[in-house]
Amino acid sequence: MKPRVPSNWGQTILVCAKCSKKLKGGFGARERTPLAKALRKHLGLKKGRKAELGIVEVKCMGVCPRGAVTVVDAGGPREWLLVPKGTDLDVVAAELGLGHKPS
Repeated sequence: MKPRVPSNWGQTILVCAKCSKKLKGGFGARERTPLAKALRKHLGLKKGRKAELGIVEVKCMGVCPRGAVTVVDAGGPREWLLVPKGTDLDVVAAELGLGHKPS
């Protein structure tokens, strides 16, 4: 067994990669960026485990909404968020409790 590896994540957000792929991006200034990448950039996060929170793309979650991406806060998995294409990233961050930008 490998030793444990620490991360700086205080929160983990799971984003469905299949939904993002179906939308061909759908977020960002030109609506061509996948939600996970756009949200990381919007919040000014570092890469990988050095970030303050983890935004991870995962395989299909089985919800498959039309014109939206399924997002799950791993700390509160009872409610899943369906984010329509082109939604303002400030709104998405607020819904997920990520309202502050790291300094």
